[in-house]
Amino acid sequence: MDLKEYPDAEMMMIDVADRLAGELRTALANHDRASLAVPGGSTPGPVFDSLCATHLDWDRVDVMLTDERWVPEGSPRSNTALLRRRLLTDRAAAARYLPLYADAGAPEQALPALRDAIRPALPLSVALLGMGADMHTASIFPGADRLEDALTGDDILYPMRAPGAPEPRITLSAKVLKQAMSLHVLIVGLDKREALERARTLPPDQAPVAALLPDATVHWAEG
Repeated sequence: MDLKEYPDAEMMMIDVADRLAGELRTALANHDRASLAVPGGSTPGPVFDSLCATHLDWDRVDVMLTDERWVPEGSPRSNTALLRRRLLTDRAAAARYLPLYADAGAPEQALPALRDAIRPALPLSVALLGMGADMHTASIFPGADRLEDALTGDDILYPMRAPGAPEPRITLSAKVLKQAMSLHVLIVGLDKREALERARTLPPDQAPVAALLPDATVHWAEG
């Protein structure tokens, strides 16, 4: 794990956006297309605000979420809706979006089609992750029903139901995330730093992010 500490969150968000843009440029210089996986939630929003205006061949970039709540885009809990507002805009509006949601009653019903759409974009060129205070990442939660599968299985995507999660989720597997050419974890606050330090001492079934830390650059600012 490579830990980078920043004096403030604003500086960190700008630096992370610059790093992602540089890694995408490198990928595009060596391949016909590049792929970027990002989390939902409020923390990465400022990164998206900077990244979306970057000069890139965005029409050669595939963008996807690391995980999604099984809710339609019109829901206030939709990560897709957040992504469209803050990343898939400005110059980045030219990117191709690969959704993790379809109009189906449960993620299992849509899994084959979603998997087939994502597979050509793998391995990921760049992946950005968050981490919860419970040490989950993507939708790989401690105590989730498919935790072991998501941590050790060979599939691309897993449906996930977890205590405290009000709706089913769908998540990229740890295998897919670990195979990203560049892997970043973005965290803010003392509580997340404490959770990170705990995760480094625990097995992945207790701290799912631990499965990814050896391959990751972790970016942290106190606030």
